[in-house]
Amino acid sequence: MGNRESIMESEGKVFPGKTYTEAVLEPAYNEAKQHLLDAMMAINKAHLVMLKEQQLISQKEACQIANALVHLDLDQLRHSSYSGEFEDLFFQVEYQLQQHAGDVAGNLHLAKSRNDMGVTIYRMVLRQKLLVTMQSGLQLRKQLLQFAEEHIHTLMIGYTHTQQAQPTTMAHYIMAVVDSLTRDIRRMTAAYNNCNRSSMGAAALTTSGFPIDRNRVKELLAFDELVENSYDAIGGADYLGEVAASIKLAAINLGRVVQDLLLWCTQEFAVIKVASPYVQISSIMPQKRNPVSLEHMRALLSSCVGNADSVLAMMHNTPFGDIVDTEDDMQPYAWKSLELMDKIYRLLTVVVGTMDVNKEVLRKRTEGSFATVTELADTLVRTDKLSFRNSHHIVSSVVKRAMEEGLAANEITWELVNEAASEIIGRNLIMDRDTLAQALDPENFVQIRSLPGGPSPQEMIRMIQLRCHEQLSLDQWLTESDHKSRTALLILDEVMREWGNP
Repeated sequence: MGNRESIMESEGKVFPGKTYTEAVLEPAYNEAKQHLLDAMMAINKAHLVMLKEQQLISQKEACQIANALVHLDLDQLRHSSYSGEFEDLFFQVEYQLQQHAGDVAGNLHLAKSRNDMGVTIYRMVLRQKLLVTMQSGLQLRKQLLQFAEEHIHTLMIGYTHTQQAQPTTMAHYIMAVVDSLTRDIRRMTAAYNNCNRSSMGAAALTTSGFPIDRNRVKELLAFDELVENSYDAIGGADYLGEVAASIKLAAINLGRVVQDLLLWCTQEFAVIKVASPYVQISSIMPQKRNPVSLEHMRALLSSCVGNADSVLAMMHNTPFGDIVDTEDDMQPYAWKSLELMDKIYRLLTVVVGTMDVNKEVLRKRTEGSFATVTELADTLVRTDKLSFRNSHHIVSSVVKRAMEEGLAANEITWELVNEAASEIIGRNLIMDRDTLAQALDPENFVQIRSLPGGPSPQEMIRMIQLRCHEQLSLDQWLTESDHKSRTALLILDEVMREWGNP
């Protein structure tokens, strides 16, 4: 037996081949029955309503098909296994509808193709999964705002280039995270809006010669817009890429924060303590208290980036008219990235909501840090009318001398500052001892930085209040979007029951 004959003997001589089934068709079928069946049925129902309203089928035919749709055993389909009898779930559903309604069920395919239907299914599934992830993101945002409000007065050192930079507050840091997360949610909202557009009526590529109503199907399925150009409706995949890109950036942004939190958990930093439900002990070292929840988040966020990257890589160089690449093989990677972000948002919400902050250690560390000396340089400009460059030279010399003498910042004396000033500008300073003490006080440093976006308590209160108000708008948009799509599907179900049981 030759090589070709041997392969055919093993694989089978008719569609589908054994390896093709194992590698492609069976996994796609399993994904479809789990994720796509409800959207597929909703599209069939909406298309049926439109065909009847456009008088392309009779009332009697519509009732026969509706009866078949109502009585289709969806649970049986969800628990079925791929047999190869049908190419995919679409053809299996079509066959079962014909078994229920007879030949008239074939009219449900009038002016409808797997192309426009497939893309519309994926858009419906993706928009719902995106809303789930955004809901969890908004819950995290709400928790972060509450956390920031609790730490408006929690002094801490801000770092740049991994070095102590300037005094700030925990609220100031967390509000930066809130704003980053808000931008992530806005990007997801934009992705949702471009995803929430109907491809139905494009048929295979060029619409149809039948007088169907594309806008009516769009309304019945709760889409906001049409993908108007029928070629674009079946060939465009950027709606999927936009979702992947927004999730990828969200994962990258959150990963940077998680890395900070992990660093702050070390005994050396001793900034935060993760609550007991989210840590593990060592099997050999009794003293260990491992913040594994944060470690898992860090790893899973990288996985999320990888899944999103897979979507974008698979889209690259895909011909505009070929859509297989952007359907069965690609969509699960987008779903996985969304599901991971949902889980991570939820986990970080409870970790942040239960962790303790070591306020006293942060304050003492800030008081002894040279992070305050930017304000000393600014103060010399005010009191002694020096240029900032001369002031910077004086303070730099003060810091060097203090470190050589083993002094902390709050131990710098008026005499030491004047000694440096005399060498650089040839005279003592006008600044008095009380002003020096105030300039080196981290609380004063934070308090006077009340420009928009600064860490002062009054500015933090203003920003938190504004963002809490924004939270209401974001929550309302998400609730309305979710309600609109769910209500539309419930209405379709009710119409089918009425028609199917006259």
